[in-house]
Amino acid sequence: MCGRYSQTQSGKTIAEAFQLEAAPELIPHYNIAPTQNVSTVMVTPKQLSRQHHLLRWGLIPSWAKDKAIGNRLINARAETVADKPSFRAALKRRRCLIVADGFYEWRRSESSKHKQPFYFHMRDRPSADGSVGMPFAFAGLWEHWQDSAGEIINSCVILTTVANELLRTIHIRMPVILDPADYDLWLDPTVQEASALQPLLQPYAAAKMISYPVSTQVNSPKNDYPECIEPVEA
Repeated sequence: MCGRYSQTQSGKTIAEAFQLEAAPELIPHYNIAPTQNVSTVMVTPKQLSRQHHLLRWGLIPSWAKDKAIGNRLINARAETVADKPSFRAALKRRRCLIVADGFYEWRRSESSKHKQPFYFHMRDRPSADGSVGMPFAFAGLWEHWQDSAGEIINSCVILTTVANELLRTIHIRMPVILDPADYDLWLDPTVQEASALQPLLQPYAAAKMISYPVSTQVNSPKNDYPECIEPVEA
């Protein structure tokens, strides 16, 4: 699964990486948690160019009576997403890129009841604005929800798949990280067949990633500062 991640890039870096016409104003976040607003990129039939949008993490299906369901729907399994009532309509018509530059997973120690958090990011040089590395995109879905009182929430979910060799020692699942060459296909609103999309939902190459243990400060979503991603001794 994916329950925490980071997005520390500047708006300019995001605009360049995802070919946006405008650079959004962004605050760096080192410990993003469910129910928070997150950076996404999408294309819609009304907006055929890529647009940046802030969406609430935790998908609320359009038919839901209670928005609290979104607190649980933070991940969707790539293997079954086309069949699940909560996700199948979004897979056809409302796909997005969820912008990140790293994510966390926890490993339970045999000698301790506590779990050790690990941070994963791309194996590349730090970006020019001083953030941890170049941004990448999780495969995401989004939904528009409105209740009887008129409250509107646009929300999203991160797709997950089986872990690659790097993740496997920590967790059996990992978020789906899309190759930039696949962004156009994933965002194309005219592509609605699951068979055309499923080949994109594979484990990302372990050789392109790196990981290291970090402080348990990341266990609390109240902690959102650079120290969360700094290496520590495991």
